[in-house]
Amino acid sequence: MKRVFTLSEKAWQGLGLHYKWQKTLGNYLAVAGIDQTVKIFDRHGQKKNEINLPGKCVAMDWDKDGDILAVLADKSSSIYLWDANTNKTSQLDSGMRDQMSFILWSKVGSLLAVGTGKGNLLIYNQQTSRKIPVLGKHTKRITCGCWSSQNLLALGSEDKTVTVSNHEGDTIRQTTVRAEPGDIQFSVMKTDERATVGESTASVVVGKKTLFLFNLNDPDNPIELAFQQRYGTIIAYRWYGDGYIMIGFSQGYFVVISTHIREIGQELFQAHNHNDSLTSIAISQSLNKAASCGDSCIKIHDLSELKEMYAIINLDDETKGLDYLSWTDDGQLLAVSTQRGTLHVFLTKLPILGDTCGTRLAYLTSLLEVTVANHVEGEPAIAVSVEVEPNFIAVGPYHIAVGMNNRAWFYILGEKGVEKRKDTEYLGTVVSMYLNSDYAAALFEGKVQLHMIESEDQETQEDRQTRLFPGRDDKCRILSHALTADFLFYGTDTGAINCFYIEDWQYVNEYRHTVGVRKIFPDPNGTRLVFIDDKSDGFVFCAVNDTVFEIPNFSPTIKGVLWENWPMDKGVFIAYDDDKVYTYVFHKDTIQGSKVILAGGTKLPYSHKPLLLYNGELTCQTQSGKTNSITLSTHMFLESPQGGTTSDLGRSLTQALMLKRFTEAWELCRVLQEPSAWTELGRACLHHMEVELAIRVYRMTKNVGMVMSLEEVKGIEDQNLLAGHLAMFTSDFNQAQDLYLSSSCPIAALEMRRDLQHWDSALQLAKRLAPSQIPFISKEYAVHLEFVGDYVNALAHYEKGITGDNKHQDHDEACLAGVARMSIRMGDIRRGANQAIKHPNRQLKKDCGAILESMKQYSEAAQLYEKGQYYDKAASVYIRCKNWAKVGELLPHVTSPKIHLQYAKAKEADGRYKEAAMAYENAKDWDNVIRIQLDNLNNPEEAVRVVRETQSIDGAKMVARFFLRLNDYGSAIQFLVMSKCNDEAFQLAQQHSQMEVYADIIGSDATMEDYQSIALYFEGEKKHLQAGKFFQLCGQHSRALKHFLRCPNTDDNLAIEMAIETVGQAKDEALTNQLIDYLMGESDGMPKDAKYLFRLYMALKQYREAARTAIIIAREEQSAGNYRNAHDVLFSMYTELQTQKIKIPSEMATNLMILHSYILVKIHVKRGDHLKGARMLIRVSNNISKFPSHIVPILTSAVIECHRAGLKNSSFSFAALLMRPEYRNKIDGKYKKKIEAMVRRPDTSELEEETSPCPYCGFQLPECELLCPGCKNNMPYCIATGRHMVKEDWTVCPHCDFPALHSEFLVLLETESACPMCSESLNASHLKKITDCANYLQPDQVEQ
Repeated sequence: MKRVFTLSEKAWQGLGLHYKWQKTLGNYLAVAGIDQTVKIFDRHGQKKNEINLPGKCVAMDWDKDGDILAVLADKSSSIYLWDANTNKTSQLDSGMRDQMSFILWSKVGSLLAVGTGKGNLLIYNQQTSRKIPVLGKHTKRITCGCWSSQNLLALGSEDKTVTVSNHEGDTIRQTTVRAEPGDIQFSVMKTDERATVGESTASVVVGKKTLFLFNLNDPDNPIELAFQQRYGTIIAYRWYGDGYIMIGFSQGYFVVISTHIREIGQELFQAHNHNDSLTSIAISQSLNKAASCGDSCIKIHDLSELKEMYAIINLDDETKGLDYLSWTDDGQLLAVSTQRGTLHVFLTKLPILGDTCGTRLAYLTSLLEVTVANHVEGEPAIAVSVEVEPNFIAVGPYHIAVGMNNRAWFYILGEKGVEKRKDTEYLGTVVSMYLNSDYAAALFEGKVQLHMIESEDQETQEDRQTRLFPGRDDKCRILSHALTADFLFYGTDTGAINCFYIEDWQYVNEYRHTVGVRKIFPDPNGTRLVFIDDKSDGFVFCAVNDTVFEIPNFSPTIKGVLWENWPMDKGVFIAYDDDKVYTYVFHKDTIQGSKVILAGGTKLPYSHKPLLLYNGELTCQTQSGKTNSITLSTHMFLESPQGGTTSDLGRSLTQALMLKRFTEAWELCRVLQEPSAWTELGRACLHHMEVELAIRVYRMTKNVGMVMSLEEVKGIEDQNLLAGHLAMFTSDFNQAQDLYLSSSCPIAALEMRRDLQHWDSALQLAKRLAPSQIPFISKEYAVHLEFVGDYVNALAHYEKGITGDNKHQDHDEACLAGVARMSIRMGDIRRGANQAIKHPNRQLKKDCGAILESMKQYSEAAQLYEKGQYYDKAASVYIRCKNWAKVGELLPHVTSPKIHLQYAKAKEADGRYKEAAMAYENAKDWDNVIRIQLDNLNNPEEAVRVVRETQSIDGAKMVARFFLRLNDYGSAIQFLVMSKCNDEAFQLAQQHSQMEVYADIIGSDATMEDYQSIALYFEGEKKHLQAGKFFQLCGQHSRALKHFLRCPNTDDNLAIEMAIETVGQAKDEALTNQLIDYLMGESDGMPKDAKYLFRLYMALKQYREAARTAIIIAREEQSAGNYRNAHDVLFSMYTELQTQKIKIPSEMATNLMILHSYILVKIHVKRGDHLKGARMLIRVSNNISKFPSHIVPILTSAVIECHRAGLKNSSFSFAALLMRPEYRNKIDGKYKKKIEAMVRRPDTSELEEETSPCPYCGFQLPECELLCPGCKNNMPYCIATGRHMVKEDWTVCPHCDFPALHSEFLVLLETESACPMCSESLNASHLKKITDCANYLQPDQVEQ
């Protein structure tokens, strides 16, 4: 709160003051101290007058209008009257003998009541000068009183009575109270029904302790309210609102009660405002504020929200304390007197006066002070002291003007400070004024005067110094005006808005509105303005092209409009009333053209007047002479653009898009990262025709189609055409059509309607824009109509579509086809069918046939199908007509089994079975074919063939029944099994002893139950082999084994093989031991062949035992001279162990190598390669003990082959071996002499064996050597030659994976066709040379 002035005079010091504000106006303050004067000050603290009295001032009061101050002085019977209008003092003789103690003016009339020390009363009428003395009204001094609004006078006296008198002084009511009354007030008590009119309740403080409420209409039931002891005594109280009373107590408490009968006695609010004492309270109804003082501070509350402290004024220098508080009626000034005789006046409410120019503000900060500030540009605030309390303020780029009534003072805002330039008088009271850099424009009495602010500049022509608007000829009153840098605008009561261009000193524009224009608000550039008319509707007017746009949802209470001063937001403005600010945006370029939208509303704090809008921040002026900034709700997204929840960000995005803040919207979308947000931004860009930005947005959403479409249209300069395209992209097709038609390319509207299949619209447009397109559109329309079933119109449009032009033959054919279809649909079958038959298109014949078929016109339908070569369809329709002759003709072309079936049934009914059977066969109805072959044609061979080919179950049943009739049980069983009738087949086999046949037929396809049935049958028949076999199949391994072991021994020993298989499947140790005992001869004393034991171990996957058995078997076979068998046993065991990743016994590997070398001898000798044969024979002969039954033949062969190969020394050594006595007589007679001769004449020459490197270490050693002396590894050998392997020449047999020398194997395969190791067939193309043979060189595969 600003202190306006302080009054402190020596004469007053030390004691409290008595003062009264002028009523209503509050322009004067009358103050009386202990000296014998009443001093009168104006509201700025300047002394206006002084009334000298004969004694101390006893009481004083202003009349209701504030025109006359009445004063009573001690020791004087005169009443002193001071006239505020004339500044004169007069005296009135009261005629009272005793000392006057009380004076009070009426609230409604010019009556003055004066009370005396002895209880007498005088009522004086100022208008008529009539005095009514009323003696003895009270018996003691009258101390307090109050007039009611009905001109009743209540008085309180030291005689403890309260009287109520009428304006003549007659007593109406009288009541006695318990103690001395004080502070009488009239009010309306709060009751349930407002029966009485006017102030019917008198309230009075009794003995400073209680509050006495006396209802004039119910005098017998007064109410007395007592309060808590701790509050102290009642200092003062005030009525306010709807029957509420505020009371101040001496201990600093501040209490509010209600006089409503239901709430009486309840405290609604209580605050301990002052610690030590409270001395006064005051209420201002116009401000809606209450104040209390005490302890050297004043506390101000808002009556609507008492809990909140509105303001606190501290007067720390007032050590003696404060005394009395009083507000002016208008609430602008609050006075407080102090115990030490000073009086302070504070400004509590200022007239809200302010103006802006750009971002500069000028506003009233005290009664005689204006502050100029520019917060946006950071200029310091300047306080300008003015001479008068202004009624209006105007600010320009360099000046400030303040004024009152018809006068204005101009100040220049220079670099050196503020300097007063001049004052100007106008021809009437100025309503409003605006400034620009050179001119001032003032509105008074329906006229505007435009004049230069500083006219010293001689360059300005004299006729451009000033001008009065409107001209003399205009019979109108100007209601509002505005001034921008270049233009003067004004609106008149006739609805004209005129624009005057100052530089050219002439009118440049005039717009006529239907009703008077009450207010106008141009934007900073003057290109657009908002105006409010007499109907309180708002409009945006664009002066450039004279267009007007109504402002939507424009409240009739709007007081003013402010345009956004932030340069980027050109179209934003706000409209405000007392409570709310509405944000509007003028969108100049949108798809729908220019328009104004309401972006949102913001609540305006109490008594805030908007002055300036800059980037969403609204600067408002308050009653206290300060400014306050609030952010508009529509601009909240600027405060926290990145924070908040998803829904907050979504709202922010919507706000940003409404205000066309695309940069902020882009950032919000990036934070949100939601497709819906990008889509919203994209739509807004399209709406505002921001094509480049829309492309960027749709790229972000990966909407390729939209990006490509926008890229195509982005260069279009025709705004309507571009807007049309964009409207189409947003699916607003009617808008798009209107825009296209008003553009330079109206045909685009037709293209759009065609693409959308809006055929009616397309035809209408084609008539205007492109008549040549009508046939094509008609055809497309007809297709659509046909689809929806409107055949009448479809036919008409197909006929319209025929061009008769050879260039459009396909189009015409399509139209003729449509005519044909529609004719048939409409019932003109002959025309339609003829048209279809003539037409070259097959599909049309099918379509027309289908239509005719649905219309039950079968013969015509079939004819069309046949013509269109749809034979299946034709035959089907002929069958419906029972036209079998036609069906027969078409049958060779028919593929549909259904038709063949229908035909077959017909032929069967006619007894033509052969044809029927053929037709059934064509229909693939095999059961019927079989039935007819068996029942009618007696041709079982054909029936059996069909059953075997088709595996038909029902057919097999029929054939089985047929054979049963012929007593051919074997065939019957076979076909019963084929028809899945296993139970019947089993019974038949059982009855006719055909179980072997049944068992053979059933094979592996039967169920466990079937196998068990068969096994039990054979068990009963003592056929052990079959019983065992079927017990094995049904998983009963122990019973199977029992039967197998009972079988007599035969040559092939099938039973033992089966027993081994059974034990292998069972994996049961007991069964295994039983079989081993049998094989070893434990049970019958006859050991079985070792090969069975080998097979058993293999079946049990006991590979190590199998390997040992295999070696034994091989040894036996070898001893018996069956070398190939021995080789095969070892080979199969070797591969099995390799598969199971088990190490191969070295004995097995060695035996296999020697046996394989023996087999290679035969191959090489047969091929004539004696050297290789000799080398292998040398290896075999060196292990001759492994071949006991053929020692002599092998050694003989070795001698001969070595001799042939030139290995004479080896030949000699083997010959010498043969000469041993145990072999000599066994030598073949053919060779005996030769061998003997070799021994007698030895030739020890030997062909040296070639060397090759070891594949492990590279050591050079003879080719046929398999143990490397270098690394002591057993080397892999070649299965083609028996030599050791060489890394560079490596291949393997693709079947058995044994290695061979690639080059040698190829040579071998020239004459041989099988692998020498596994005997699988092989040719050279199967061999692949292996470069990396590391996998084959892992020495741990064979036990060392």
